[in-house]
This record gives sequence, structure tokens and C-alpha cells, in this order.
Amino acid sequence: MSISLNLTRMLKSGVMLAVSALAASAMANSPVGQWHTVDDKTGELKSLVVIMEQQGVIKGRVEKLLRKDADQNAKCEKCSDDRKNQAVLGLEIIRGAKKAGGKNVWEDGEILDPENGKTYGLRLTPIENGAKLEVRGSIGPFGRTQTWVRVPGTN
Repeated sequence: MSISLNLTRMLKSGVMLAVSALAASAMANSPVGQWHTVDDKTGELKSLVVIMEQQGVIKGRVEKLLRKDADQNAKCEKCSDDRKNQAVLGLEIIRGAKKAGGKNVWEDGEILDPENGKTYGLRLTPIENGAKLEVRGSIGPFGRTQTWVRVPGTN
């Protein structure tokens, strides 16, 4: 009886471990998590952005400003929508992206650049097994891609 009970416990532990590993793998290949943004010009960490998923829709907000000279009380003065004059800390900069079919890409949303107040079409693509995130903002055929880095230990 004792061997059977131990075997059952081991099987349950193994199943739970496998389920946890599959869930972690799925999260690693998703934009959900905490990301460091990097300044295009200096290579310096710029901010911490938290990306969440609710009912299949991605949204993200600025959690922390990381540059040494960052104004922690900055407002989005150049924004023209409901985010006008809102604090950059806590500001929702990613809205409405959804997973594109069977691909490992999220699109059809928008991303806001709080420095210039402009919004851009958005495409998010996890790369390097989810360690990095290609963030493409575009207007029509024109755009640019940034690579964000997942905060270690977060999914």
C-alpha cells in the first residue's frame, strides 16, 4: 500500500511539473510579462513596461521610469486622446493587440509614444524563446522596431 501511495504521489508531482513547464513555455512565447525598454540612441534602460492579457486582448502600461534624468512626475502633455495630461507612470501605452491566427505575433492594436504623444499601429513578436520582444510601431508602410528585454524571472 505504501509503495502504491508513493507512486501515486510521484505521478501527481510529475504531472503538475509538466503542466507548470507547459504554462511557463506558453508565457515565455507571449508578450505578457515585464519588459525593459531601451533608449534607441544611448542603449540605456528607459522604462519598465508591464504587459497583460484580458480576454485575449493585450494592454500594457508604464510601471517605472528608469533613466537617471527621468522626470518621475512627467505628464503626457502631447497626447491628444483620453491620456492627455495623464501621468506617464501608470500610463496605458499599449492597447488592443490580439494574437494573429496561429502565428506567434500580436497585432491590430496601438502603441503610444508618451514623448511625442503619437500613436502607432502595433505588432508584438516574442523572439529568443520569449527573452526579448520585437515591438513594431508603424503608420502605414513606415515604422520602426524596438527590441525590449524581458525582466529576468518574470513571465
